[in-house]
Amino acid sequence: MKALILFSGGVDSTTCLAIAADKYGIENIIALSVNYGQKHIRETQAAKLIAEKYGVKHRILDLKPIFDGSDCSLLSGSGREIPKETYAQQLEKTGGKPVSTYVPFRNGLFLSCAASIALSEGCGEIWYGAHSDDAAGNAYPDCSSDFNDAINRAIHLGSGGQLNVVAPFIGLTKAQVVSKGLALNAPYELTWSCYEGSDKPCGKCGTCRDREAAFAANGVKDPARA
Repeated sequence: MKALILFSGGVDSTTCLAIAADKYGIENIIALSVNYGQKHIRETQAAKLIAEKYGVKHRILDLKPIFDGSDCSLLSGSGREIPKETYAQQLEKTGGKPVSTYVPFRNGLFLSCAASIALSEGCGEIWYGAHSDDAAGNAYPDCSSDFNDAINRAIHLGSGGQLNVVAPFIGLTKAQVVSKGLALNAPYELTWSCYEGSDKPCGKCGTCRDREAAFAANGVKDPARA
């Protein structure tokens, strides 16, 4: 089986890569990173380093023009500041609607594009790292179990049964994701999660907070901040 991994260079996608490589062998893995107009290039840099460390084929797709006009705070053209609060605090302000760092239908778009690439590359699976902490409270609705079931069915049908979506963490917390990666010696020291692009993680944005808590729950210091 060949598998294509949606690969941001963060903790979750790196854990996906580690598991898939362990299951199918490095020669059967393709990592796909996406440029969607992020405010910084740290994600892409991290993804490249990790792909090189594993020795897997790495492709980068440019989808930046699709998000022109979006006010998502992650995007370079939005002019909005990235929130420095927990996702729970952000959801309280939005009244339960997706948070400002939700990129419009990102996972739906990425998975659809990945399906075309995966079929061209002879892959039978697409893996992505959505987990329950991201989906909780509707912060990122395209990380939910319902979304995953729907997109998997659509891609399976649309590919004539050739392709399936694998979301191994859909019912897990980020702490559980980290636990799985630690067991496989995933190179977390090379990963980047922070929404800011400074020399060091800000430690205050939602993803920094979740990352720190996930490593702490496993009784270890974040290798990227050691």
